[in-house]
Amino acid sequence: MENNLLKRIVSSFVLVALCYLAIVVPQLFFIVILAVTVLGLYEFFTMLEKKGISIFKYVGIGMGTMIPLSIMFRFEPTRKWELFFIVAALLILMMMQFQRRQNSGVIVGISTTIFGILYVSWFFSFLIKIRQLDNGMGMVIALLAITKGGDIGAYLVGMRYGKTPFIPRISPKKTVEGAVGGLLFSIAGAWICKPFFAETYSFLHLAALGAVIGALAQLGDLSESLMKRDCGIKDSAAIIPGIGGVLDLIDSLLFTAPVFYFYIALKTFSF
Repeated sequence: MENNLLKRIVSSFVLVALCYLAIVVPQLFFIVILAVTVLGLYEFFTMLEKKGISIFKYVGIGMGTMIPLSIMFRFEPTRKWELFFIVAALLILMMMQFQRRQNSGVIVGISTTIFGILYVSWFFSFLIKIRQLDNGMGMVIALLAITKGGDIGAYLVGMRYGKTPFIPRISPKKTVEGAVGGLLFSIAGAWICKPFFAETYSFLHLAALGAVIGALAQLGDLSESLMKRDCGIKDSAAIIPGIGGVLDLIDSLLFTAPVFYFYIALKTFSF
């Protein structure tokens, strides 16, 4: 336990340093997002293979990579380009299925591949959209502080005071006390980042925003745990000491980034 905690602390410091550099250097930010997206897709499709689902892994990774690239370069062939991309991806996967020797598993293979692209690539790409907003740097910092602050709070409070199992069927180590601690840390993260928000964001407003984003972060964490349980694995990979894989690192952000973007974008538009 102590050895794992030490690895987690060291990894966290390295990741914080990398995040800081990526946030202040736009080109590095885009490179990191792209690299994390590719690794996340690889881990997700590898999980599916371990479950025995027949997919075209590298085709899915290739199509998933197009989403962050198109956002980076602001390439939008149609006004609703996301729907265009989904249709194109579906057609490509259907044609790829014609090359298979077996007909079984076609629906599951196509569905899970499309889901992986949306879940990992599209959701995570909202970080790029947030970075491209006015005061995008501050908004990215705020999102990370609220989301990852909740992750840290849930881990520390749960480890010290956790007694009541939260949803043991999905994640035996998560506790109600840890979940409450995570929400409190998320709210604190929103308050700390108040200078990045407009003056119209009161402390009460930020507390509500922190609570909602914090709850979504925990939902994202639990959702990935549920998928790992279904695939019969503990971690999505083992490339980050003390943490696991890239998906284990970004699972909470996959749910918080889209909601945070739409909320901030709508508020900016309103004012």
